Amino acid sequence: MKIEQIYTGCLAQGAYYIESKGEAVVIDPLREVQPYLEKAQKNGASIKYVLETHFHADFVSGHLDLAKKSGATIVFGPTAQPDFDAHIARDGEMLQVGNVSIQILHTPGHTMESTCYLLHDEQGKAVGLFTGDTLFIGDVGRPDLAQKVVADLTQEKLAAHLYESLHNKILPLADDIIVYPAHGAGSACGKNMSKETTDTLGNQKRTNYALQPMSKETFIAKVLDGLMPPPAFFPENVRMNIKGYTSIDEVLSKGTQALSPAEFEATANDTHALLLDTRSAEDFARGFIPNSINIGVDGNFAPWVGALIPDIKQPILLIADEGRAEEIVTRLARVGYDNAIGFLQGGFEAWEKEGREVDSIPRVTADELADRLAADPALRILDVRKQSEHLSEHVIGSENMALDYINQHTSDVSKDKTYYVHCAGGYRSMIFISILRARGYNNLIDIQGGFAALKATGRFPISDFVCPTTML
Repeated sequence: MKIEQIYTGCLAQGAYYIESKGEAVVIDPLREVQPYLEKAQKNGASIKYVLETHFHADFVSGHLDLAKKSGATIVFGPTAQPDFDAHIARDGEMLQVGNVSIQILHTPGHTMESTCYLLHDEQGKAVGLFTGDTLFIGDVGRPDLAQKVVADLTQEKLAAHLYESLHNKILPLADDIIVYPAHGAGSACGKNMSKETTDTLGNQKRTNYALQPMSKETFIAKVLDGLMPPPAFFPENVRMNIKGYTSIDEVLSKGTQALSPAEFEATANDTHALLLDTRSAEDFARGFIPNSINIGVDGNFAPWVGALIPDIKQPILLIADEGRAEEIVTRLARVGYDNAIGFLQGGFEAWEKEGREVDSIPRVTADELADRLAADPALRILDVRKQSEHLSEHVIGSENMALDYINQHTSDVSKDKTYYVHCAGGYRSMIFISILRARGYNNLIDIQGGFAALKATGRFPISDFVCPTTML
């Protein structure tokens, strides 16, 4: 028997490949399915099942393409109602895969169809639990995402279902079972996930706050406390996972069309496409195409796209480093942004070489800002980190406006005032500035190195540190 976790850091997502005696299953696959097909082919195995733990909100699963290309059967747990052929398993049903078996455990709470898969080895011993978004390492799945799917379903009712699922289906299992969750730290599907991506169930029983002895009422209060609004793209991803989507092959073919600078400009004018510059913050600051926004691909690219681009069907034109267009289109498709329509051939350098209009972002070092602040104490410092990060530690006197909610709070920034903008290290501040720059805000200055650089100078008054976990 072989168990492999295929972890994707950008989404903090874990897919799983299980193989026994020439048969394999894939659990919660990503949109690009070729790696799973190649893995099975290399091992001389056939993919028998594609197991889905639930209808995902934070990414578009590859279940449809993988089933079509491999001949595998898609499996969902009880109550799931997809708009395509799938096996809707019974609670307790056993699926045979080579010499091992997988038991369906219906665990509603995160969503009503949420299901865990309990793996039994060749001797019939339960050895692994694939928990999806029901149980994470250090946390449990947020119970507010499926409220609108069923009439009269509330987050309190979902949390109550989750309590019953944990106590009736998971806590009775043996301590030595390995927990394999769908996500780790950084995912918006929970609020306190560990950086670890597997653990024994016994250790989780001892350390996970949600698995400690408590009443159902206390559990509901604890699980719902501190939940932030989910990203706007979540409902669209759920819809795509239920109803289906365009094949990743078609999405890649359309999105990786190379356009000359003249073609790029003409297409932008004809389609009103969003110009998405995926280069580093440093390269973007030095020069960019006017009205483009910067979300660097070497960061939490896909989640930030989902959080900040409201229309999932928005046509997108890409400015990228050489050779990265296919990667970027793939990562966009992971979160349902299937309408990339081409990329700038030769990148920003080709645009600039033709003498076309360019723009740049002013930047200061932390020491330069300290000098300016000494001369003018009224300078405005804008912290675009999350509220919890700001409350944990910040430059005294700075204002906080989290990048996550820029679309709701743009009007809170004055076009007539100058702001010095920072995040933790520089990735998010450039996204923030670029979005507002495209909306006509021309008085935003980036602080190089972010809060880390400000603190390192020793020249700014810093609030007393408060551990973020105490604010949950």
